[in-house]
Amino acid sequence: ALASLLPPHWKEEVGRWFAQDIPKWDVGGFVVGDEPHHAMLLGKAAGVLAGVPFADQVFREAGCTATWLVPEGHFITADEAAAKAPVARVEGPTRALLVAERTALNILSRCSGVATAAHTAMELARQHGWHGRVAGTRKTTPGFGLVEKYGLLVGGADTHRMDLSHMVMLKDNHIWSSGSIASSVAKARSVAGFSTKIEVECTSEADAREAERSRERGAETSREDPKLSPKSSG
Repeated sequence: ALASLLPPHWKEEVGRWFAQDIPKWDVGGFVVGDEPHHAMLLGKAAGVLAGVPFADQVFREAGCTATWLVPEGHFITADEAAAKAPVARVEGPTRALLVAERTALNILSRCSGVATAAHTAMELARQHGWHGRVAGTRKTTPGFGLVEKYGLLVGGADTHRMDLSHMVMLKDNHIWSSGSIASSVAKARSVAGFSTKIEVECTSEADAREAERSRERGAETSREDPKLSPKSSG
């Protein structure tokens, strides 16, 4: 169901990944030929399976067909990982299987890793009775952010802002450069429009109080700098 969130251009990314991996000859593919064969994708580590739409597109572009034996979002248990339980069966020409293999596995590994980290954070929050939201920031790998943000959703976390244009986040560098939280918020709101959310990062209790007073100038939320210790944050 989450695949329907993806933008129309996402499949073009797969073509670019292939172009990076195979810019010229594929000598290994020449050696093995095009006889039909199949391969099994094995879940070798415990965690959340994620990245299925991207891997599916990789296999399609290579001329292969994948049949998933477990759904996306399935948590591979330690016992399943120890048994190397298969998560998918892929069929196609031998050369095509090998062309798609590494790109698909890299995508699945990265996306599943993000989903697993998100799932772990969500579980810790619930275990400690915390009712807030767990969200991933804009600290994504250049060129791979769409896959990583997708992994957050599969793992049960929020995506926070998707890019620099999605929501305004005024951090310490913005505040220092403009002189104050109030002036930063007022200037941002003057061009952001009424529908864009403004979030202020706070490095002290005094910052948090100023951000709260800035609500009338257009700031919706404030957030504590995660580098602060509980003592310094009051």
